[in-house]
Amino acid sequence: MRLLTRIAQHAASNPEQAAFRTDDNVLTYGVLWDRASRLASFIHAAQLGRQTPIVVYGHMGADMPVSFLACVQAGHPYIPVDTSIPMERMRLIVEKSGAQLVINTTDSVLDLNHVAVLHMQTLHLETEQFIGEEHWVQLDEVFYIIYTSGSTGNPKGVQITAANLQSFTDWMTGDFPLHQGKVFLNQAPFSFDLSVMDFYPALQSGGTVHALEKEVINKPKLLFESLSHSSVQVWTSTPSFVQMCLPNPDFNEKMLPKLELFLFCGEVLPLAVAKELKKRFPSARIFNTYGPTEATVAVTSVEITGEFLEKKAALPVGYVKPDMRILVVDEAGNPLADGEKGELILAGPSVSKGYLGEPLLTENAFGIINGMAAYRTGDAGFMQDGLVYCQGRLDYQIKLHGYRMELEEIEFHLNQSAYIKAALIIPHAPNEEIEYLIAAVVPADHNFEKEYQLTAAIRKDLALRLPAYMIPRKFTYHTAIPMTMNGKADRKGMKEEVFA
Repeated sequence: MRLLTRIAQHAASNPEQAAFRTDDNVLTYGVLWDRASRLASFIHAAQLGRQTPIVVYGHMGADMPVSFLACVQAGHPYIPVDTSIPMERMRLIVEKSGAQLVINTTDSVLDLNHVAVLHMQTLHLETEQFIGEEHWVQLDEVFYIIYTSGSTGNPKGVQITAANLQSFTDWMTGDFPLHQGKVFLNQAPFSFDLSVMDFYPALQSGGTVHALEKEVINKPKLLFESLSHSSVQVWTSTPSFVQMCLPNPDFNEKMLPKLELFLFCGEVLPLAVAKELKKRFPSARIFNTYGPTEATVAVTSVEITGEFLEKKAALPVGYVKPDMRILVVDEAGNPLADGEKGELILAGPSVSKGYLGEPLLTENAFGIINGMAAYRTGDAGFMQDGLVYCQGRLDYQIKLHGYRMELEEIEFHLNQSAYIKAALIIPHAPNEEIEYLIAAVVPADHNFEKEYQLTAAIRKDLALRLPAYMIPRKFTYHTAIPMTMNGKADRKGMKEEVFA
């Protein structure tokens, strides 16, 4: 695989070059490839069975990228699981994926049954030999699996092949102004596929990934100190993250004098944010992109120039990458003309081979169009003069601060709580962009005197089963959930009641 070969070449020619770093640690190309190759040999000796998934647990430590590359060198797809994920969800991912090995890159003890746990901190790899290239993941094999939110209450494992990833990294390093040796910002945890947008293009082009740990992101003083010393040239994030930085007046070209490029993905890029960035970083170029996890991070891009900013209209998500096609279809699947709104269908080599162990879900969402793998996004949008415009979800799947989630999954876990009879999730989107989630709850009998006490108990319940970003910010309490004429929950009626 060309991506792995290029990383090996960088390790051979520039072994002291930083490949991955945080504020506290630096991982050079030489050490990255050496440790990954030796760990791959160790994994291969375990004889797990080719293409058996391996879960890699951790946050932004240097052992995460080492483990990823080790897995694929040994012929196994890896499943990144961040430390912010609740243990119950972690166990579910291990069970559903059929993983036989978990690589623990942290110093915590994992309570997992029926699966081997490899603690990176206790390993001594010096005596292991390098693994041969013939064992690497092949182009048609799965490279990584990312679990996304599922409507049944269970996460879905999106399988991305080496060919999918190679198509993406070749596009990123070929069609974007990403020259050799750049410093890329990594804002997203590895369990979120936005991280792929900086991690692998950086490694393929001999660049450096500057990763922001959650402890840094959560403390503005530490965040801006880290950014000011980062020498970042390529900023990769959700629009929400950069929006979080804008209240600081010092967040400008003086803080990041080497910044050349903003790359945005994961959610809508507001026009006002793009305009403000142009003022503060006049020398930097801004690119908007779009794509679901099922199509390998992103499949469209466009540079947001002054011409777009002057139109005072919603920004496009871009032109489709050269090896992909985007169709806009109506409910019956018929292609629509330019300017007509419908569902976006993606076809081409970026499209995943489907959900791991979920044949029915795969059949419903994936197919073949003109001999190409195709995916029904469930996203509403239209095309105009070759540009794609995305207008949100057709169903109850949303994106909040860059994280994709199913409202029905959150509702599923709310309804498992002993404190709740029924619940609906209402997205609060005063300006067409979702700001936060509201849980409209019909409470069960309880002994709390105050609503805030009940809310705290429900939040504690949810934290055992859901990541923090899926827990609603606000809770409202009601005597019943309104119903439609056909016996379904009336979401529109509930929304009107919540905001009355």
